[in-house]
Amino acid sequence: MFLMDIKKGLFYFLCLLVIVSCNEEKKKTLSDSATISLQELTIDQIHEHYRKGHYTSEQLVAAYLQEIKHKDSALNAISYINPDALKEARQLDQEFKTSGVLKPLHGIPLIVKDNFNTQDMPTTGGALALKDFNPTTNATMVQQLLDAGAIIIAKSNMAEWAFSAMHTKSSTIGTTHNPYNTKHVPAGSSGGTAAAVAANFGTIGLGTDTGNSIRGPSSHNALVGFRSTMGLTSRAGIIPLYLRNDIAGPMCRTVTDATRVLQLIAKYDPEDPITSYAQNKIPENYMQFLDKNGLQGARIGVLRTLSDHNPDEAVTALFNEAIEDLKQLGATIIDPLVIPNFEELRKNQWCDVFRKDLEAYLNTHVQNDTIKTLEDIIRIGTKSSYAREALAYFKDAPHDRSGGSGIPCDIIYNDGKSIAFREAIEDVMNAEKLDAIIYPSWNNKAATIVNYREEYLGDNSQIIAPHTGQPAFTVPMGFTSENLPTGLQFLGRMYSEPTLIKLCYAYEQGTKHRKPPEQ
Repeated sequence: MFLMDIKKGLFYFLCLLVIVSCNEEKKKTLSDSATISLQELTIDQIHEHYRKGHYTSEQLVAAYLQEIKHKDSALNAISYINPDALKEARQLDQEFKTSGVLKPLHGIPLIVKDNFNTQDMPTTGGALALKDFNPTTNATMVQQLLDAGAIIIAKSNMAEWAFSAMHTKSSTIGTTHNPYNTKHVPAGSSGGTAAAVAANFGTIGLGTDTGNSIRGPSSHNALVGFRSTMGLTSRAGIIPLYLRNDIAGPMCRTVTDATRVLQLIAKYDPEDPITSYAQNKIPENYMQFLDKNGLQGARIGVLRTLSDHNPDEAVTALFNEAIEDLKQLGATIIDPLVIPNFEELRKNQWCDVFRKDLEAYLNTHVQNDTIKTLEDIIRIGTKSSYAREALAYFKDAPHDRSGGSGIPCDIIYNDGKSIAFREAIEDVMNAEKLDAIIYPSWNNKAATIVNYREEYLGDNSQIIAPHTGQPAFTVPMGFTSENLPTGLQFLGRMYSEPTLIKLCYAYEQGTKHRKPPEQ
């Protein structure tokens, strides 16, 4: 009996040592993480730190979590923190220790907009109807990044159901603020991702763009935002707004990081038939197009039809500076560029297909008998007056092309109006031998939160790319006197991502407009 007591005591003593050791290791991780400078970290820099043993993925994730804890109360950008992020980081650290190999996104903290399905994590679309919905699988794009070694550190707030390009307000966590000036909006609907990545709460981010929602928030938060060619990437497992216009993609602090993400997500997906159009149009390596001299010999058209439409003087001044910078960096500028019949071609391009697309998503992914229709969503309700108005509109919408034209809707590859608009633009680009067309992503600075409806002016992102299917990238263009970021948008031909990467990278490297929010 005495011997058994000794053994039992020794067992408890060893258990205590393990617990103490684990607690000390946790304290060490938190202590070490406090010394990591998160400001403007890139994928390449993080991987170099991992290789040199400066810190581990677990320590980096802990540092980002501390940053969110201390600073998100002012922004309200984060809707959910992944409780397994540290555990996943430890697993990746062990994998690297064993293999000595870093995956493309090994241990890179990722911010995911709250309309991407994330396995065993809430995916709400910012709406009360889905506040308890935890998908059993990841969206294709999310899984692609996880397979490459990324860690979902958090989900980000969004405009409810992605309805608003103006601001980011949900029924689940409320309003997100712009980290550069918290009295102002971060735009919508991916404002949570934009604010979080801009504020260095994660390394890279994912957003969605039906008309504006990658490029608008990116331009309002001094980020790089890629809306790629329709069909280049998958939308499977993402809550839709208008699926015929929806695209998902990277929101990052640098062109290089955004290109790394694009490299991983530009793939055929049998779950999203639109991706069949991109087969045989995807280069093996997008990174080869990161050329600091990429503007030398380039020909770029200035679309004054957009840039001169009720602009803010400060944005116009920055846009004109951008044109001069492009010239200095070697580009030939065609100014102004005229697209015949532009105003007529842009009319009646939107198709009100929200009900059809949403109900298909609910049936496929949510599979809840009490949440199957738009009427169910309306019955459950919303805290957002903007969302309430939009839901009421879609309840009675004719479910086809807006504007009452009666012209049927189709995907952009088959839709007559989309084709006509795209061909008109690309015909002019071909005639002028252009590499891209430019205009400000927004002609006006970010609106104030209290008056966002009255001050919503200058959104250029919704006019061309969503309807033609063309790629459009935004990069930082500078700041107004109120410390509000602006963005320069490059529009290209279908599948011209290599050219846009080259132009955007050269402009970014030649101007260095990106800066973090003041601490």
